[in-house]
Amino acid sequence: MDITEALTNDHKLRIIQETVPGKQITLAHIIAGPDEIIYKKLGLNPDIDYKKAAIGILTMSPSETAVIGADLAVKTSNIDLGFVDRFSGTLIITGLFSDVEAAIKSVLNYTKETLGFSVCEITRT
Repeated sequence: MDITEALTNDHKLRIIQETVPGKQITLAHIIAGPDEIIYKKLGLNPDIDYKKAAIGILTMSPSETAVIGADLAVKTSNIDLGFVDRFSGTLIITGLFSDVEAAIKSVLNYTKETLGFSVCEITRT
């Protein structure tokens, strides 16, 4: 029986998600000049000049590292915290592109050099 059959026959589908143990940042992405709808869908501050703004997204493991990342980000540059989740390891920050980039670079550098994390490259759109 495949998933489609299970769902159509009123069977419950159970999905198990696991994180691989390790110290890593698997996503470090900057969205430059995001559309207003992205801010709205993420529940971010709507009083932003969208053309000059950027959104930074990081995913970390262990997930509690998001708290350290948030602290580093706000101490590094003039960014706003959009979302911090110590359970999933997600950190979303907003601000001017240069501030978001500086904050992400700071988080990547600290976690790599001080905490011994494996970190990914920063990607941009």
